[in-house]
Amino acid sequence: MHPETTGRDSTPAPTPAPVQDRRTAGRVPLRADLKAALPDAGAAVVVTVAVFVFLYLRMRSGASATVAVMPFMNDPGTYWMYLLSQAFGWSGLLWSWGTVMLGLLLSGPRPRRLPVSRAVLERWHRTTSLTTMALMFAHALMFGAELVRDAGGTAWLARLWSAFADTFVPGWYDSGTGKLAIPIGQGALYLAVPLGLLFYVRHRIGASAWRRLHRFVIVVYVLSVWHTLLYGTNVWYDEWPRTVLWLLQLPVAVLLLLRLLRPARRAERLGAPGRQGEAPLRWTARAAGRAAAAAVIVGLLAVVLSGHDGGRPRPDEPPATAPAGQEPE
Repeated sequence: MHPETTGRDSTPAPTPAPVQDRRTAGRVPLRADLKAALPDAGAAVVVTVAVFVFLYLRMRSGASATVAVMPFMNDPGTYWMYLLSQAFGWSGLLWSWGTVMLGLLLSGPRPRRLPVSRAVLERWHRTTSLTTMALMFAHALMFGAELVRDAGGTAWLARLWSAFADTFVPGWYDSGTGKLAIPIGQGALYLAVPLGLLFYVRHRIGASAWRRLHRFVIVVYVLSVWHTLLYGTNVWYDEWPRTVLWLLQLPVAVLLLLRLLRPARRAERLGAPGRQGEAPLRWTARAAGRAAAAAVIVGLLAVVLSGHDGGRPRPDEPPATAPAGQEPE
């Protein structure tokens, strides 16, 4: 009797289904997400172009806050790379806001009804994350290109090196507010790339390690907003654009607090102090995180309601040059 037959008949035994390696179960190839991100990236390009046109027209009309800060830039035809850098920065911040909101929605208390399936939300979270990284890099690249153009009269190699160092080397940029704002932006970029791509190698580092590291994505977002508030000339003054930027952080803070209070994973839920299996230090850290998130919400409300949002009053007469020690990007 052949090994594939059973009993007295000659009917072949059913072939057992292949056992899927747990390490490859649920894996999503980066190539697949890059392909899925194309429509999202196309939308980001459209938004970036719209923001660029808006900034260009405002600069040409003289209504731009950028021109109010730096009157010598009242020439959009010359400073178009600077405007494009700003446009990429604003669309990058918008996409960063969206991907953080999706991540908090997925990892916090699950709504009873969602407009789309959870799998679709997870894919959107991944694709918007990839788009955000591309927009952040484009923002930095165009800033560097503007520095190359601005350094006319020197050798090309020297201009390229100086622009590269000012743009991508932390601590190299030494002008005014940029001494702090540029490294903050660089920190956001250099954290965003590895934290975003770790998802695609989580089968190698372990799901638990990936989850612990992925929590620091919120740091990337905080650094991005901080960079914008410090250095974005369009929110330089204490006017409605700056207020709107602060207001947009409220839903992020609320979702973060809900995610900390009622995380989707049972292992992260905060029980009574000293419960079995809960290390005191871990319990304290989680409790402190919840308190900090609540304090952030209170702080955001205080900033918006009081009007003290760190902006500068717009001068009656624009300065002849950029304010000393306050040269923005």
